[in-house]
Amino acid sequence: MSEEDVPRSPLSRRRRANSPAGTKKRRDVWVTAEEEAALVARAAREKVTVPNLLLTAALSEGSETPTQRKAAMAELMAIHTLLARVSNNVNQIARHANAGDEFPQDARAALAYVREVAMRIDRAIEGLM
Repeated sequence: MSEEDVPRSPLSRRRRANSPAGTKKRRDVWVTAEEEAALVARAAREKVTVPNLLLTAALSEGSETPTQRKAAMAELMAIHTLLARVSNNVNQIARHANAGDEFPQDARAALAYVREVAMRIDRAIEGLM
């Protein structure tokens, strides 16, 4: 049995098999010293090379793109603003309800809006998963 026939652990360090057509493209990536240190540290933790780490991260279907991450952050910031407005409205309704005997009609609309914002939060969180 030759060395090539011996099954290897999937966790062992080994370079990728050569492509039958050979290498087609080369990409150079410029990084800062801090980014290089972070890449080297993460590659060491995952026991892969830096190019392999970059390639698998870029081609992974499960990871989010920077554009998707920015959109999710913008959505969460918008939700934060909505919650600030809702809390102000609820505070005004509570002040009015405590001042008199009648329950304000605006309370129903405010509570419906709170439910709508809560559902929007749920959708934003589901989008991040």
